[in-house]
Amino acid sequence: MMPRETIRTARFEARVSPEVLAVVRRAAELQGRSVSDFVVDAARDAAHRAIEEACIIRLSVEDQHRFAEALLNPEPLTPSMERAVARYLRLNA
Repeated sequence: MMPRETIRTARFEARVSPEVLAVVRRAAELQGRSVSDFVVDAARDAAHRAIEEACIIRLSVEDQHRFAEALLNPEPLTPSMERAVARYLRLNA
């Protein structure tokens, strides 16, 4: 992996056990990177995964079909839903 040229404008510190630091140092060495670069990239990747998991809904194939079917052939509106739509249209006309 080629080093990225970045402008560093913030500092991040963390206290870790000597065992964790040894593992992180070893992993960074194996990739030919500094501990700081390794940790920053790992944290960024983990943050992106956490955000993606929170924002993306994953459905089974069966649920995808159900969802598509509900969009293409929706159930008829109930009387209360029809009143809500009419009220919304009046307020936003």
